[in-house]
Amino acid sequence: MLSRPINLAIVDDHALFRKTLKNFLSEQHNMNVVVQASDIFDLLNKLKSVPVDVLLMDLFMPELNENEALKLVRSEHPDIRILILSMSTDMDLISDLLDTGIHGYVSKGDEPEDLLQAIKAVSENRLYRNRLITEALYRSREHNINTKADNERLTVNLNEREKKILQLIWEEKSNKEIAEELFLGIRSIEKIRQDLKEKIAVKSTVGLLKYAISRKIIRVGPFASRTTSQAHQ
Repeated sequence: MLSRPINLAIVDDHALFRKTLKNFLSEQHNMNVVVQASDIFDLLNKLKSVPVDVLLMDLFMPELNENEALKLVRSEHPDIRILILSMSTDMDLISDLLDTGIHGYVSKGDEPEDLLQAIKAVSENRLYRNRLITEALYRSREHNINTKADNERLTVNLNEREKKILQLIWEEKSNKEIAEELFLGIRSIEKIRQDLKEKIAVKSTVGLLKYAISRKIIRVGPFASRTTSQAHQ
């Protein structure tokens, strides 16, 4: 059960899909669809007057490509959590989108329960690490591990506790669960995570995971056995 209402926005240029999704989500406990939009500019106009926690966004908008649209939303609403909902399952595309700061990616062919789990995860500022995201992270490692930029990047010396925290993030542990396992306070874990981002010179949990995968700090395969994620962004 969700602890508080989640305000949702849906942007999709297909009216029937958009309205059907709104009806489905409005039936769920503690989920409110407060904005519907047919394009990014309509969305941005409506977001001026309505607070939104999670944006459900299709990739293929008529006016802008996916990167332009995401950057525009990010520039005006940096705190909104973005969940991509699309028919495309292109791993290279998903890998690129992770760098723009999305919180999750759900295929329109997935089950409704998968979408609900994704919304819950990203509403808590977590990365929704389903199979698509896991494979995209692994694909990113395979593509970048031998590049000049990667080879020249300074390898950061991490202590055992920092490495353990990265592993626990990968295992979908929340800050509270990590704190309990390491016998630390939640604020201490939050500070260590922020310090790790500064130390590794990344801006998000995606950056932490990509670095940890490339340096073989965490144990990972190309596919995850689980389909839900609870890694903080």
